[in-house]
Amino acid sequence: MTDTRDAAPVQPPHADTRDHLRTHHGDEVNDRYEWLRAKDDAAVLAHLEAENAYTDARTTHLAGLRDRIFDEIKGRTLETDLSVPTRRGSWWYYGRTVEGSEYGIQCRAPLAGDDDWTPPVLEPGVPVPGEQIILDGNVEAEGHDFFSLGSFEVSTDGALLLYGTDVEGDERYTLRLRDIASGKQLADEIPGTFAGASLSPDGRFVVYSTVDDAWRPDTVWLHEIGADAASDTRLFHEPDERYWVGAGFTRSDRYLVIEVGSSITSEEFLVPADDLRAEPRSVWPRREGVEYSVSHAVVGGEDVLYVLHNEDAVDFELVRVRASDPTGERTVVIAHESGRRLDGLSTFRDFAVVGYRRDGLQRLALFDYARSAMAELEFAEPLYTVGMGGNPEWAPPVLRLGYGSFVTPGAVYDYVVASGELILRKQQPVLGGYESSDYAQERLWATADDGTRIPVSLVWKRSFGTPGGDGGARALHLYGYGSYEHSIDPSMSVSRLSLLDRGVVFAVAHVRGGGEMGRRWYEEGKLLHKRNTFTDFVAVARHLVDTGWTSPDRLVAEGGSAGGLLMGAVANLAPELFAGVLAAVPFVDALTTILDPSLPLTVIEWDEWGDPLHDADVYAYMKSYSPYENVREDAAYPRILAVTSLNDTRVLYVEPAKWVARLREVGADALLKCEMSAGHGGVSGRYNSWRERAFELAWLLDVVGLAD
Repeated sequence: MTDTRDAAPVQPPHADTRDHLRTHHGDEVNDRYEWLRAKDDAAVLAHLEAENAYTDARTTHLAGLRDRIFDEIKGRTLETDLSVPTRRGSWWYYGRTVEGSEYGIQCRAPLAGDDDWTPPVLEPGVPVPGEQIILDGNVEAEGHDFFSLGSFEVSTDGALLLYGTDVEGDERYTLRLRDIASGKQLADEIPGTFAGASLSPDGRFVVYSTVDDAWRPDTVWLHEIGADAASDTRLFHEPDERYWVGAGFTRSDRYLVIEVGSSITSEEFLVPADDLRAEPRSVWPRREGVEYSVSHAVVGGEDVLYVLHNEDAVDFELVRVRASDPTGERTVVIAHESGRRLDGLSTFRDFAVVGYRRDGLQRLALFDYARSAMAELEFAEPLYTVGMGGNPEWAPPVLRLGYGSFVTPGAVYDYVVASGELILRKQQPVLGGYESSDYAQERLWATADDGTRIPVSLVWKRSFGTPGGDGGARALHLYGYGSYEHSIDPSMSVSRLSLLDRGVVFAVAHVRGGGEMGRRWYEEGKLLHKRNTFTDFVAVARHLVDTGWTSPDRLVAEGGSAGGLLMGAVANLAPELFAGVLAAVPFVDALTTILDPSLPLTVIEWDEWGDPLHDADVYAYMKSYSPYENVREDAAYPRILAVTSLNDTRVLYVEPAKWVARLREVGADALLKCEMSAGHGGVSGRYNSWRERAFELAWLLDVVGLAD
């Protein structure tokens, strides 16, 4: 490996150590960097600024490469573009991007007629007859360093726009309403809301949620448009700190559904959409460990609910109940099948769509109400991602789908329900002569310490030869997550091409804790089984080295958020396997966070990680793997880059700041980059995001000796 770092002596910032004792279950810990948690302390801010200056100095030699990668991303992206229109009511809705603008522009155009289900073909620079601009993100973002939309919805009659904006990065949104035809702003303004507000079907009300002191969405509110927000009605409040609350209307517009859930238990309540002040009615009373979700349909003239649940069905089954008596007789319509994880159901007037996983891939099937039968949609590629697109209408003759793979740019299809025809409406344009046939993708399997087979997905450029074969050992970028039953599915990335075209192989380790292989896959990577997530990733890395795909001096690992915990853990477990570790908004001080119920979201997280505050066994287990707690004196660590954001409310900046300080104590080459005006998702604006990713990829290429 060629180390092209600037040879000029640059000293890292020194973080003072201050005694901070905590004792749990008879174990006393002196957390000497805990003082960095004081976000408003001038000394803390000065330290973060010093870390940024140090990172800038250490990476200044990569400025040219960063610029080239940014130009490559920009050059492959059609900057002035339009999305495929989605029909709702009397309008086609779509988004625009304009060259030089950071944010999208939301627009609409009128239908040609009631039977118009063929979206207009939109081309950049060609005027759209009757176009109306609903919201221009660039206008809304003026004067702000950060901008994000958390709610965006148009009323059923097309007259009103509801939208929520965050200009800090803390995921707290101010709701506003606008008359679309006139552009006039209504007087209604509701600050401090959570994402995902909705307009009632009759356009009279706004349903929104707010959070408690721990930043948990706990209350659902009803706002009558035109009334003072101070008089809003509290529809529902959940006092149990383990549960999140959300709300939304069924596609049929028949009910408001209030959803209450932890990571292992859920309960849903129905409120008639025409009587929103009515008492919410529980569908099934909550039972610890039972999750379910509800979809409304009308079958044989009767209101029914389809309930997807895991009661005595680890990978879920689907039952039908009467809406008037949901706790009464259940009819099983899709029986439980081990290894086929039912993920979701979308009901329409005449049919439904079932989403599920089998063999590590997403699947979609059309569901016939009368026969309770599924017909799976087939796709040719061995690795792919498919999912439902925007389908707001209750009785559509076509379904909007999204499809893609590691080598196939994201595509939008309309599926004709009557004929089964798939109509390609648009494929993400990739400029610069991209040809999918120039790249190859493959699924292989590694073996974990306990004999479990771990799926690994890979993509590379063919011209460099087959890795491990005629192409020999190659630089390899290994990504992992492995928490919350979240799956990392194959998708094409424009920025990733800057790696592939330089000979780097990209791989995803589908470790336990994720959802790729069903619910048991998740359960075997959480709570007191969490170490499986880390050892699985190490097993994948070793397999890729042992089979000649790569070598330790050319292997860089990446993960973010809970995947950042994975990065910190594997750096401690097997530092010799990696040349570099890229950790984005990393959850690396997990024990400290999960011990403190006053911190955002901690109590909710106990179902995922365990409760170390009250359980000594959980405390000892978490302490055995938490990256900050387990930095090793005897290890030669790989180069580490930690990226975080000052205003992140999910994984606080203090976690990577403490981790980096501790790593430096043992001589690790660790860098910290802290965005001072961003949140958990990083910077806002597409050009800013491209520059951020170019920074990370340039660092990665430098680590594997491919900085040009």
